[in-house]
Amino acid sequence: MIRKFNSQDLAVVMQIWLKTNIETHSFIPAAYWKNNFEEVKAALLHAEIYVAEVDDQIVGFIGLNQTIIEGIFVKKGMRSHGIGKQLLDYVKKIKPELQLEVYKENPRAIKFYEREQFIKIAEKVDELTDAKYYEMRWKNKQHKEVT
Repeated sequence: MIRKFNSQDLAVVMQIWLKTNIETHSFIPAAYWKNNFEEVKAALLHAEIYVAEVDDQIVGFIGLNQTIIEGIFVKKGMRSHGIGKQLLDYVKKIKPELQLEVYKENPRAIKFYEREQFIKIAEKVDELTDAKYYEMRWKNKQHKEVT
């Protein structure tokens, strides 16, 4: 089940955020994620977030800033079970287009987004980590602009 985030979810969501970043971004020191924990925690309270639940337990979430996906995070053990796709499909239904950044050294995520019809539009370098990343975009071809 996908539902809107509420403030009681914050502790669980932050643990998923921290663990997932450390596990999937081994090319960035774990200290980087730990040092940004409190800043991200504060930002999440103002973001548009949807959580995925299995058996009443939060197993993942997607964070948005308007049409920018700030991240999709899924607990270890629940990855590759369609949770990330469910979260992405949910926001594809409510947004006419989406944009995101994905680290170049994360080929699994790149492959996932390409499979979901995201296209690479730019390659850049993250000034904080020196890691290269792609900007990717998805556009709903069915969406009609309201004039």
